[in-house]
Amino acid sequence: MAADKHRLLYPIFLSLLSVPLCSRASPWQAVGTGSSLQVDHGEIFLVSPDTTFSCGFYSSGQGTNAYYFSIWFTHSTDRTVVWTANRGSPVNGHGSKIYFNRQGNLLLTDVNGSTVWQSKTKWGKHASVALLNSGNLVVRASTDQVVWQSFDSPTDTLLPSQRLTREMRLVSQSGYHRLYFDNDNVLRLLYNGPDITSIYWPSPDYNALQNGRTRFNSSKIAVLDNDGIFWSSDGFRMIASDSGFGIKRRITIDYDGNLRMYSLNAAGNWIITGEALLQLCYVHGLCGKGGICEYSQSLKCTCPPGYNMTDPKDWNKGCSPTFNTNCGQPREDFTFIKIPHGDFYGFDLTSNQSISFEECKRICLDSCLCLSFTYKAGQGLCYTKNQLYNGQVYPYFPGDSYIKLPKKITPTYSASNHSTLTCSPKNTKVMLVSKDEYMKNSDNINWTYFYAFATILGAVELLFIMTGWYFLFKMHNIPKSMEEGYKMITSQFRRFTYRELVEATGKFKEELGKGGSGTVYRGILADKKIVAIKKLTDVRQGEEEFWAEVTLIGRINHINLVRMWGFCSEGKHRLLVYEYVENESLDKYLFGDRRTETLLSWSQRFKIALGTARGLAYLHHECLEWVVHCDVKPENILLTRDFEAKIADFGLSKLSKRDSPSFNFTHMRGTMGYMAPEWALNLPINAKVDVYSYGVVLLEIVAGSRVSSGITIDEEEMDFMQFVQEVKQMLARGGNLDIVDARLKGHFSHEQATVMVKIAVSCLEERSKRPTMDQIVKDLMVYNDEDDHPAYSL
Repeated sequence: MAADKHRLLYPIFLSLLSVPLCSRASPWQAVGTGSSLQVDHGEIFLVSPDTTFSCGFYSSGQGTNAYYFSIWFTHSTDRTVVWTANRGSPVNGHGSKIYFNRQGNLLLTDVNGSTVWQSKTKWGKHASVALLNSGNLVVRASTDQVVWQSFDSPTDTLLPSQRLTREMRLVSQSGYHRLYFDNDNVLRLLYNGPDITSIYWPSPDYNALQNGRTRFNSSKIAVLDNDGIFWSSDGFRMIASDSGFGIKRRITIDYDGNLRMYSLNAAGNWIITGEALLQLCYVHGLCGKGGICEYSQSLKCTCPPGYNMTDPKDWNKGCSPTFNTNCGQPREDFTFIKIPHGDFYGFDLTSNQSISFEECKRICLDSCLCLSFTYKAGQGLCYTKNQLYNGQVYPYFPGDSYIKLPKKITPTYSASNHSTLTCSPKNTKVMLVSKDEYMKNSDNINWTYFYAFATILGAVELLFIMTGWYFLFKMHNIPKSMEEGYKMITSQFRRFTYRELVEATGKFKEELGKGGSGTVYRGILADKKIVAIKKLTDVRQGEEEFWAEVTLIGRINHINLVRMWGFCSEGKHRLLVYEYVENESLDKYLFGDRRTETLLSWSQRFKIALGTARGLAYLHHECLEWVVHCDVKPENILLTRDFEAKIADFGLSKLSKRDSPSFNFTHMRGTMGYMAPEWALNLPINAKVDVYSYGVVLLEIVAGSRVSSGITIDEEEMDFMQFVQEVKQMLARGGNLDIVDARLKGHFSHEQATVMVKIAVSCLEERSKRPTMDQIVKDLMVYNDEDDHPAYSL
């Protein structure tokens, strides 16, 4: 009887759903056949049950009459679109309609009644359409089977749990950039422009293995999970900087061609929490044919000498020559204009090794097809170009580009001055290049006058600096040591060749130490500077990512951080060149051979503890967000001649993470005994892991023993956590601190020891209760007896 009653009510319920929805006050979560919405009568067709997503008509912009049928985030301030049905084919803002017809087919019609888009589903009058909490728009048959879903046809965005498979691709709003699985099973970014098609990520200069990928998993699946980890079957991983459950996220291939992960904050704004390319100019086609891309803190497109923008409103159309040439012109009619650190990637007409600059120039002059050449002086590499695509200028590119021009057109080229900031201000957001920014034209200036003025100004500035240097150091007898200090601060971070470092180390003869990330050797450079050279292992990123990241690390400068002087990246070789620190590492003094060791005085120990805290506080609070050390231990705290602490290896966690499935923050990093519990619990990793490690080191500085692996007190063996509980009881009793190194024979400050132990214990608490390194520095400074020498940065 009840079943019959339900059979009678079901058609009545469907008939209610079939009433057109044009006049309804609020949107539905699911509708049956016969439902429709006209664009004039409202915008929202469906909402998800939790209201995270809305679906309906979305305007293409203010002042336009063009609309799309889209899905968007309801609560983001800009109502970010994640899927569009009629991309590239907007409908009229008057009379257009979305209609779920009696046959179960979802149709979008224009004002004239023509069908612009349809789901192509025909499952009868008992079908329904719904928007799920995941953001997936689905059409269901009467059996509740999903017969169509928007997740199967993504546009430029992937949502959590939405899979990118072998038949799918993400396409940027510009239409030129694509994310897809290639024939070799590798996830790639492709530029598919009007004239060329080229892969730009991962680096086309390297094979899959060198880029940290595998070609041998043919499943071809990529997905963003609910914890903020985007992974693909070829081994690629992108982990959100705020990884953890409960945050709204998306993966989008942006208009500029970069693949980024976004997280939605409480204010409804999107924060970039991961991106595929660190240097935007590695995206192909950004400045069009002939255009040159420069990227310091924002993107800048320019035309080479003798070229102008093809379309002053659109950089995608690139630059066109202002001259005509033919193959009958003699070579004497041509000259070359240098673009320092410039290159046009791809389309090599010829390539030669170990030749002179003059020979390279002659090869280009002899070919009427040659438009420019790139020359790398160190190795004598010469690449002539018959097409000018993917132009780039980087301050650390080890070569120059030379544009071939008729002598009657002899403009000069002045590359932009790159003044890369060493550290970003707090809460700095990554600047995105929007479509509108590409449309801006900066070529209305008379560049001839500008270049002439810049040249004169540069010459005057150089003369002023040289004169000032002479009077400062020669006329006023400033001490030689201070002069050397100025030279050290202003010396440039540089790129070394592998041969240079082989010679500097005497073929890696004198080993200073060895760790999980590589082996350190003593070296002497050509200018007689003594350095420490670290030969890295298991760093698999492509060369350009390594260049970008290590250059950024090299610009970080603080008195309590080991200074990086340069790097080497050639083929499989990855080496870092550091300043040489005379007194080796802290562990040699705390845990070395008791018969030959130098005992650290109490004042030296407190100075080391404070210096280490200052260095970590700089990395955590004043520098870039991602600088988390992940391996703080006595072996990574080096001591100068004056026993000042300098933290080493602070950038290696970043270098190891990129594009390498075996080195990311879902895997343990660090050294047992110094690792925070969240590593083992697989919790999101943040700067508090360094705070925990610092707490262990602080106890070892006080005790003069390796407490991280257990300790013996009063002939009783204790593991580390038992030792910590014993220390807490000592503090509660308020009596003598029996854990202070007995070799000091009581010559220590009780107040300083007490505050150091209290700080150490607080660092070992549950993560939310641990102090920040900034607060630790402030607490230690209260008990600092010596004159304060504040840290400096450049």
